[in-house]
Amino acid sequence: MKLRYLVDTDWVIDHLNNIQATTEKLLELEPKGVALSVMSLAELYEGVFYSRDPEKNETILDMFLSRFPVMEVDQDICQCFGRERGKL
Repeated sequence: MKLRYLVDTDWVIDHLNNIQATTEKLLELEPKGVALSVMSLAELYEGVFYSRDPEKNETILDMFLSRFPVMEVDQDICQCFGRERGKL
């Protein structure tokens, strides 16, 4: 499946906190290909490890990750990032 959408950390957090609008949008986009970046995953693990219940929250994150792939960062992605961010 081609990945067309990259969700950021806030979207995942909102989804895991049962924010209905975010969950509905993720479900709408999922068949079209949704992923999260390895950097977002690192931020999510920070939240897991420093939460009140790290074990429970890691299990919840693992369930999310079973549905949405993590996009690794490579040189092509870094070049695209640099080009697009420079336009801002």
